[in-house]
Amino acid sequence: MEMIWQGILAALRLLITGDPEVMEITLLTLRVSTIGTLISLLIGIPFGTVLALKAFPGRRVVLSIVNTGMGLPPVVVGLWVSIFLWRSGPFGFLNIMYTPTAIIIAQAIIASPIVAALTCAALQQTNPKLRLQIKALGATRLQYVWLLLKEVRYSLLAAIIAGFGAIVSEIGASMAVGGNIQGQTRVLTTATVLEVSKGNFDIAIALSIILCLLAYGATLCLTLLQQKQQGGA
Repeated sequence: MEMIWQGILAALRLLITGDPEVMEITLLTLRVSTIGTLISLLIGIPFGTVLALKAFPGRRVVLSIVNTGMGLPPVVVGLWVSIFLWRSGPFGFLNIMYTPTAIIIAQAIIASPIVAALTCAALQQTNPKLRLQIKALGATRLQYVWLLLKEVRYSLLAAIIAGFGAIVSEIGASMAVGGNIQGQTRVLTTATVLEVSKGNFDIAIALSIILCLLAYGATLCLTLLQQKQQGGA
């Protein structure tokens, strides 16, 4: 119990004093997770929309793969991204291994299936009568898709929350492609594991508390936005 209190006090001390290293790690965590989430939205929403609204051969197989991707182990993603970005890999010439860019790529891959699957599920649950009504009003294909996405906007915000939550808390991919390099690729999850391995449980608890506060803060903002829009609908 004493160790837990020491961790809480250490977290308060680090936050109040604005420890430079902790602030750097926290800001990097927020930056890569936010960019990774945005990229996953650019990939996942269009892909999920196509899966929901377009009939094509093998659609159910693709949908099952996307649904499986929702539980894709981050360490597996980290492994394959490492293989492709390694110096001898297909994209080794980019020289982005062990950089924040590599972490962003891995995290975007982790979150994209989540966003795509939730987008597809939301669109498939729309009222068929609404679809017919939109078409009857002479909407173009783009207008048709836009109106349906607008109809499920609350579910899309839930998809954003789920995607962000999945990548801000993952460690396997970040460790594999980032290398946990101090001042360059060290994020809150990898820093926590490092402190645990060193036996610094008070600092590890402090970092874990900061990570939870970061995740909660971001999720709270999205939830408030979701509820505000829902209340104004």
